[in-house]
Amino acid sequence: MKIGILQTGLVPEDLVSAFGEYPQVFQDLLAEHGFDFDSYSVVRGEFPSGPEAADGWLITGSRHGVYEDHDWIPPLEELIRGAVAADRPVVGVCFGHQIIAQALGGHVEKFKGGWAIGPQDYELNGETVTVNAWHQDQVITPPEGAETVGSNAFCQHAALLYPGKAYSVQPHPEFSDAYTQALIDTRGPGLVPQDILDSAAKRLGAPLSQAKLAAQFALFFREGRIS
Repeated sequence: MKIGILQTGLVPEDLVSAFGEYPQVFQDLLAEHGFDFDSYSVVRGEFPSGPEAADGWLITGSRHGVYEDHDWIPPLEELIRGAVAADRPVVGVCFGHQIIAQALGGHVEKFKGGWAIGPQDYELNGETVTVNAWHQDQVITPPEGAETVGSNAFCQHAALLYPGKAYSVQPHPEFSDAYTQALIDTRGPGLVPQDILDSAAKRLGAPLSQAKLAAQFALFFREGRIS
């Protein structure tokens, strides 16, 4: 099964040598599940020929907001709608979570409650999982037909299931503690309040549910379900 990775953001330049770009990070996350991959840097205007170019699609995170005026966002939304219509399963993470919701009629905005950084606990599909997060934007109103399957007190719609069509999560199962610490050190100061960065750094080292979410993504790609 071929998964097309739609890269919507870039790893900060000074971190690429240590951590790689996002397509490789997601390939590593899903390495045990037997997929083949193609990647498209949509943030640089590189798009597939259409939804039929892969058997399933994965949309990465990004520093951009889905509501911003970028030339590549409207065609990405069109590709998402085309994939959903063609029954090509779509998985989204962070920005990917938000752009799927927006493309299908939901509403995303900068959350008035501020930032979620570092390890966060979520009730996801009936169990507690811990995943690194890095976001201020949130899905405020899911599209019609979307089921909220993951949440916590800070993020009401942290995981959305579009049965048989798409599955998306707000946090970052692909983020290791080392990468999150690097973002705290290099990207966080001046962007995120220091007390939030300090609190996030103290939580690093908590057992993460990366493998569990990777297994959910793989199951969704193959069978259109998460359990």
